[in-house]
Amino acid sequence: MSTLDPVAVFRMEAAECLETIEAGLLDLTHQLDDRDLVDAVFRGLHTLKGSGSMFGFDALAAFTHHCETAFDRVRKGEVPATSELVAAVLAAQDHMRALVDQPDADHGDTGHKLLAQLQAAVGGQGAASAPATAPAPAPVTATKKAITWRIRFSLPTNAMANGTNPLGLLDELRDLGECTIHANTAAIPPLSELVPTELYISWDVVLTSEQDRSAIDDVFIFVMDDMELDVREIDRPAEATIVSEPAAGPAVVLPIEPVAVPPAVVPEFKPVEAVLAKRDAAVPATDNRQAKAAENVRVPAERLDELMDRVGELVIAQSRLSQLASASADIALRSVSEEIERLSGELRDTMMVLRMVPVATLFSRFRRLVHDLARETGKVIELVTEGESTEVDKTVIERLADPLVHLVRNSIDHGLETPQERLAAGKTEAGTVILSARQAGGEVIISIKDDGRGINRERVRAKAESSGLIAPGQPLSDSELLQLIFAPGFSTAAQITNLSGRGVGMDVVKKTVEALRGAIDIESVPGQGSEVSLRIPLTLAIIDGLLVRVGSGRYVIPLSAVEECLELSLEEDLRSRGRSFISLRDSLVPFLRLRDLFRTGTKPDVHQKVVVISTGTERVGLVVDQIIGDHQTVIKSMSKLHNDVATFSGATILGDGSVALILDVGHLVAAGQQQEAQMRVAG
Repeated sequence: MSTLDPVAVFRMEAAECLETIEAGLLDLTHQLDDRDLVDAVFRGLHTLKGSGSMFGFDALAAFTHHCETAFDRVRKGEVPATSELVAAVLAAQDHMRALVDQPDADHGDTGHKLLAQLQAAVGGQGAASAPATAPAPAPVTATKKAITWRIRFSLPTNAMANGTNPLGLLDELRDLGECTIHANTAAIPPLSELVPTELYISWDVVLTSEQDRSAIDDVFIFVMDDMELDVREIDRPAEATIVSEPAAGPAVVLPIEPVAVPPAVVPEFKPVEAVLAKRDAAVPATDNRQAKAAENVRVPAERLDELMDRVGELVIAQSRLSQLASASADIALRSVSEEIERLSGELRDTMMVLRMVPVATLFSRFRRLVHDLARETGKVIELVTEGESTEVDKTVIERLADPLVHLVRNSIDHGLETPQERLAAGKTEAGTVILSARQAGGEVIISIKDDGRGINRERVRAKAESSGLIAPGQPLSDSELLQLIFAPGFSTAAQITNLSGRGVGMDVVKKTVEALRGAIDIESVPGQGSEVSLRIPLTLAIIDGLLVRVGSGRYVIPLSAVEECLELSLEEDLRSRGRSFISLRDSLVPFLRLRDLFRTGTKPDVHQKVVVISTGTERVGLVVDQIIGDHQTVIKSMSKLHNDVATFSGATILGDGSVALILDVGHLVAAGQQQEAQMRVAG
């Protein structure tokens, strides 16, 4: 049985903690006076520091301590939260991430520069408010007033079982000053009813310290919700005078009186079941929250991928079994085949749900990107996200991260104007970037829309002609002209900057989307903005397909792209030679003869079929010899030798063990539309 590496677990939890901190900082940017957000960021930094120290990430703990201290000063009201402080901690957070991923690497003087920036953001505020003729600071031996606190606390009975060590809390109280600790043992049950994993002791602590109440609350910050805590300031005969920062005094632990058991009394040991039953009857309400937390299990992504492969092989085996059963007269074999088909279908659907993750996990990354780009460009940018609950295959989410970064950066750099330009154009000062996702059939459409200046078509054409992408004066549709921005090396930027100008980003976007069997649509209105839409399949593993025959070969068309099927007789086929159009409800739809496209060298069947497929608003018909029927398709990727074959997006194994190629719908629709455009120009 394999066990998870503790350091790997820490890195996963640290990544989640850093995401929480980043979300809190970005929210704080818009609500600098929100105390709850300040506390949330402080708790995240405190957790990261403590966990890092526990797992040996000392450099991370030491660096995070400075950021935690800065937010502690904000919590105490010593300095206000400012946009400079948020920016400094965001930059420091990137360094924390590097310290988590590569704790032993040489990070140069990055940490010192970030700490200097942090000090300027926090200390600079205090310096600005200090009078010009401020007196010299007091000597180190300044007298401070000590406060005496009485602290009474009790933890839930399952605290130790859940990883909370009360001795650690007492040690933290000792670090604050002189402690007198008394353990209350009255709640300890008789030995026959005692459960070793439960906590029955509570504590009374008298603490004399120069620290205020917030320092005591910080000790219990992670168990505050589930415990009982009473902290009160009390008077002592004389106030303690503390010089500089004294070392914590020794802890005085009052003795616990032993419990006398008469020698004649022999404890009655009850069965374990009876003790557990009594314990379960008195489970505190906090256990319900922990039970809910236990419902979520962390599973490595590699195991999901492996399980998906096994389910795919099962679907293929089930398809072969169904084919054998259909050819057999054995009723029992057919019954078993139908049952296995039902179970494998349910298993497939369950597995597909396990791989689906909400697109919110992708959209959340761009809040930080937009924040940084706004500071870098001087533009006022508002990011709006829609459809975050839309679910997509996890592999799609991973591969779309970089393309969306390029699109958002391009939208901000090329699309949005400066505040002065927007005001002069009668727009609001703040530009808007909208990230949205929605499901349409078997596809997810993710769009990036802005309300900027739009795409300058004259500049695009001029750049394309000068780069040799198109011939001077070559006629192009508006869609074809806009698609030129995805050509390799294409850029309309006047100069190279940190954001754009090298012409590599949009080319990467197109290649990645096509590798996902997706397509890109782009629309732009001058002066009003642009919208780029990515149409991506819901999943990359198993799809429902329409199995067809062309000549002696069999092919799969993704069922989500199929609109309808028509019959094309041999006479109609001969009559349509030279124009390749069919009339479909008062509209002409171009069609492709797959027999000619694949060069099968066979004669067409007497009764051919036309399968009408679509992507968005564009449609094209595919002429096939026979429609075999629905087929659960386990997608297998093509080899590297076939990377340049754009007509097919993958392959699958049929029930008889033969291979069928999966048609690339986007490429075929584009080919059909291009054929239509050529026919109209020729006509």
